[in-house]
Amino acid sequence: MNDLPELLQRFKRGPELLATLLTGAAGREFDYTPAPGKWSIRQIMAHLVDSEMLAAGRIRRMIAEDNPPMQLWDQNAWAERLDYAHRKPSDCLVTFRMVRKENYDLLVSLPEETYQRMSEHPKRGAMSLYDVLKLYTNHAETHADQIRSLRDAYREAKARGEI
Repeated sequence: MNDLPELLQRFKRGPELLATLLTGAAGREFDYTPAPGKWSIRQIMAHLVDSEMLAAGRIRRMIAEDNPPMQLWDQNAWAERLDYAHRKPSDCLVTFRMVRKENYDLLVSLPEETYQRMSEHPKRGAMSLYDVLKLYTNHAETHADQIRSLRDAYREAKARGEI
């Protein structure tokens, strides 16, 4: 866990990375998908909010309880039933920032040994708090890369006159 300070900083920077990537996006660009069944920027942002709120619960349970089980969630059902296709990306970014800040403020204040606390994920198996921090840090960064790719694909499709 020598990289814990760096990992915490990456975790903290997640919202600003997303904000930078969303700068200048508007209108139809938020809803563009390069293929059927793929998520748009709008849907990705809504997913990130719900995922971060789920992370908040997981993190808190891991700190407060001994080896709590993690619940799985069906992200596609959430996307459909929570109407991700109509959520406002700007509102999602505000909420993501707030929840991520709360999570970061809690995590950064913990003694290093707390990151060894464990939980059981139904598919991934035993996970430490450190593993969960790494998972959610990478999660935001992976979706940031996805947003970058979507914006590039949108510009290319627009230049070709496809949209």
